[in-house]
Amino acid sequence: MYKLYLDIETIPAGEEQHGALKILHAKKEAKKEKNGEDFEQYLLKTSFDGSFGRIICIAYAIDDNPVECLCKDEAEMLRKFWELAKDADLFIGHNVMDFDLRFIYQRSIVNRVLPSVDLNFARYRNYPIYDTMKEWVKWSMNSIGLEHVALALGIPTPKDGIDGSQVFDFYKKGKIKEIAEYCKRDVEATRAVYKRMTFRE
Repeated sequence: MYKLYLDIETIPAGEEQHGALKILHAKKEAKKEKNGEDFEQYLLKTSFDGSFGRIICIAYAIDDNPVECLCKDEAEMLRKFWELAKDADLFIGHNVMDFDLRFIYQRSIVNRVLPSVDLNFARYRNYPIYDTMKEWVKWSMNSIGLEHVALALGIPTPKDGIDGSQVFDFYKKGKIKEIAEYCKRDVEATRAVYKRMTFRE
């Protein structure tokens, strides 16, 4: 059994999903009298929605081993992730309860990839999921970014040269390697934050 540190990077829905999204967007806009968002704005937000957004890489580390990154076909990435996950006893990440792990489960269903683990997402506990953001704010309603916590603890920022808001632009320019390296830095920072927060340095 081992600790599995993880982080994902996501992008908006692909063209094959635009038809379905246009239906949803039109229904949403029909309920508004003004100040709606156009389809392109709506589409960009799908990078935060596992129903339609896509995972382009999953970075992970097992215990103190080097950080690795999966960056291929989404379904294949998910299969490899769940193969790694089946022996993990603790899943560690920043905002993984509300984003990364939820997104992974949703995309697994969409891609017909059977998860090897049925994780308990119960709140106010730190096992089998240790969410460094939730633990930092002690389950308040606040949201604190990884960079904020890392810098507070004297840990180098993982956001050097790119942050989450730039991932899709990097993707469109074919800079997949840069995205993968950024994702790996997030895992390194998360591991360092976890060790500080649990006094395991």
